[in-house]
Amino acid sequence: MPTILQVASFAAVAWSANRLDVFELGSSGKLQHNYWNGNSWQSAWEDHGGIFTSPVSAVSWAANRLDVFGRGTDSAAYHTSWNPSNGWQANFDSLGGGFTSELAAVSWSANRLDVFGLGTDYAMYHNFWDGTSWQSSWASLGGIFTSAPTAVSWGKNRLDVFGLGTDYSLFHNSWNGSAWQTYWEPHGGIFTSAPIATSWGPNRLDVFGIGTDYAMYHQAWNGTAWSKEWEDLGGGFKTGNSPAAVCWGNNRIDLFGIGSDNAVYHKAWNGMVWSNGWESLGGSFSDVRVASRAVNRLDVFAISSDGMQHKAWDGSSWQSDWDTLGLAAVSSASQSQSTPTSTSALASVAAPSSSSSYMSSSATTSAPSTATTVATSAHPSSPATILEPVNIFRLVVLVLLRLV
Repeated sequence: MPTILQVASFAAVAWSANRLDVFELGSSGKLQHNYWNGNSWQSAWEDHGGIFTSPVSAVSWAANRLDVFGRGTDSAAYHTSWNPSNGWQANFDSLGGGFTSELAAVSWSANRLDVFGLGTDYAMYHNFWDGTSWQSSWASLGGIFTSAPTAVSWGKNRLDVFGLGTDYSLFHNSWNGSAWQTYWEPHGGIFTSAPIATSWGPNRLDVFGIGTDYAMYHQAWNGTAWSKEWEDLGGGFKTGNSPAAVCWGNNRIDLFGIGSDNAVYHKAWNGMVWSNGWESLGGSFSDVRVASRAVNRLDVFAISSDGMQHKAWDGSSWQSDWDTLGLAAVSSASQSQSTPTSTSALASVAAPSSSSSYMSSSATTSAPSTATTVATSAHPSSPATILEPVNIFRLVVLVLLRLV
């Protein structure tokens, strides 16, 4: 039974120039929510109830619309949403299934949602909302994975999903508007964190992960081909902490990670080159996420011993200090949401271990670890510079897995 690397411990999303929403689980597993309304953060976290066993994923497909997904105590997927007419829905929808990872959610158009997660067989599973209803069963995309999925859309009716195989290298599948690829495309590398993907324009993808030398690595799709080698962006990052990336404009990427000193570090792509070195934003944190609510605007969130912290880039400079948004667990403003273990509209959805599939049988049985490597991609596995005892053990395990 592999240990699944998670992408994030909380979620942050922006749906307009003056709106930010963050979601975290409280100490009892209940969904907690705070938001920026254009003038201030809420003084208390809203308690949306439920009991979740994985971090949640949040997405917005239009202004004033939020959809949140998480794994319940029965390992099924659960969903809640916000709209301006009705506010938060009264109960969580059960989407069924049985998952071993956090869920990844993405939207490629208004009133369209696609959700991914790893089943009890560690294969990738997919369900979607078509504007009217959820699909009656989860479709298996096959594979065997050791990281939670990350998914991105660069255009209408286009989806790209990534995960780490049993050898901790990167694998990729895509939906072209009519079908999924019939195999998981190998991208090589050996990673110590779940990957993260982003897109700054049509037919463009950028993927990031932490290598065995604790440096940040990058690979890009330019519309025609993937870069042949993993680009070493340097740095020294904590293992197990997924990077965070966002695009606020054409040919612009902002990348963040938790350094070996627990501070947040930042690097930017300006369309021609990466910024020189890694900029420290300070602090002592265990996780970082980022959202962009306008051109040349960044909002960074990180988890410290004092709870969630926030720092903003206003287009010319970073604010001097981190804002404290507090611990989500202290909230008591219950909204009477039912727990995700309750039955609701889609409780009859088939578990991911069922035989439903979008692909041919030959495709669904192909495990990522059995595929050959792509082109001449170099593995991000140069000599380690940060050797903590736990990381030495992890490195040995990763190397042995690679040799096998």
